[in-house]
Amino acid sequence: MPVARVSAGQAGVRGAVTPWGEAGRAAADTARRLPDETVPLADAAGRLLASPLRALIPVPAFDTAAMDGYAVAGDPPWRVIGSVLAGGERMAGPLPPGTAVEIATGAEVPAGADAVLPVEGALRSGDVVRGVVRIGRHIRRRGEDCPRGRIVAAAGAAVTPALLGLAASLGHDTLTVRPRPRVAVLVTGEEVVAGGLPGPGRVRDAIGPMLPGVVSWAGGRVTGVERVGDDPRVLARALTGAASGADVVAVCGASSRGPADHLRGVLDAVGAELLVAGVACRPGHPQMLALPPGGPPVVGLPGNPFAALAAALTLLVPLVAGQAGRTVPGGSRSSIAGEVRAHPADTRLVPVRRSSRGAVPVGHDRPGSLLGAATADALAVVPPGWHGGPVELLELPA
Repeated sequence: MPVARVSAGQAGVRGAVTPWGEAGRAAADTARRLPDETVPLADAAGRLLASPLRALIPVPAFDTAAMDGYAVAGDPPWRVIGSVLAGGERMAGPLPPGTAVEIATGAEVPAGADAVLPVEGALRSGDVVRGVVRIGRHIRRRGEDCPRGRIVAAAGAAVTPALLGLAASLGHDTLTVRPRPRVAVLVTGEEVVAGGLPGPGRVRDAIGPMLPGVVSWAGGRVTGVERVGDDPRVLARALTGAASGADVVAVCGASSRGPADHLRGVLDAVGAELLVAGVACRPGHPQMLALPPGGPPVVGLPGNPFAALAAALTLLVPLVAGQAGRTVPGGSRSSIAGEVRAHPADTRLVPVRRSSRGAVPVGHDRPGSLLGAATADALAVVPPGWHGGPVELLELPA
């Protein structure tokens, strides 16, 4: 079902409210995949591969010793005619039968060698060494682990520390990865303070510290958190400045219709197209998604912390994930092991913990408190008029 597109000024109090499921789809549909990026290995950690990772060199790159000992040719006893160290000069010509060279782990095995005799099994007297070997033993052959050209990781694979090390061992200095959308955050409110104990009539900013982790989980990165007073002209300037270097702007605490909520008016003044004017969910219903002309999408989040988290999961996460070429982490379905009351018209998002009995409500689900969400591992999506049965569990960022 398509979402009605109106101006910010045309949005009614309830008439333009979007059902919760449709709001997330509208955000995902708005997302335009950003270009892939080629970055140094050090900057690729945590990203997703945009193309398959291929081996540029074989591994091992040459026949190499798997043990410290002696590379031997022919039958024992062997006469030691030299030594080979890892990274040292390679031996000129093949190893003659009846001879050996002392060799270190990781060193190139000379041509003609039949095996490596470990130092623990070697009996040496002067320049003669004896022992028992099996043909091919303790030699890692060129390309044995991975031949040149093999695909070792598919597009979409997460760049883990081990994958970074593998890429380096295969000759890569850079990786082509999926984009990491830039999200600028504006936190509004004269009463909001950034640090210390808040004084009378003041509150600590909980949303600014929370959003970077949510955005990172969706595949993006917060480029900055700016605090803005309750003045429409100041908000308009801040919005313009934030939009210049961002792929998404998230404005927190100005998306409702109270006397200090100016985001809708500011967006309407620039002719923004309002895709989502509000969402039929509790908490988080005064959220919005708009497209200013020539600028990045703007997501309006409520000022209450839990409501802001619910709204971020509804609109911001699908939008950022779509720009990053990611799939929003999938949820599951579960029964609810506890008492939950459905709202007659809105979807409820209830903090729960998974258990063998089902999803257990943890309480503390008021819009202004993050206590429940902080102790939960999912939000139960309770549809309007629900009377029991399994519900969707919305994953919480870990």
